[in-house]
Amino acid sequence: MTATIRVNGAEQALTTERELLALLQQHGVRQGRGCAVAINGTVVPAAQWPVRQVAPGDEIEILRIVGGG
Repeated sequence: MTATIRVNGAEQALTTERELLALLQQHGVRQGRGCAVAINGTVVPAAQWPVRQVAPGDEIEILRIVGGG
């Protein structure tokens, strides 16, 4: 059975890369670029992205800040 996570509500296979930063990079997110991330409802500070591990069953929300007028 493949380990999965949910990213913004969509199920995704958990690859061998288990660092949050690597996962975010796969989704086009760059550290410190107008984005917030929560795992299982808890915000993860950007300083922790390189060391935070993603585990099977985690629910990850990637929130991009959009400006406008």
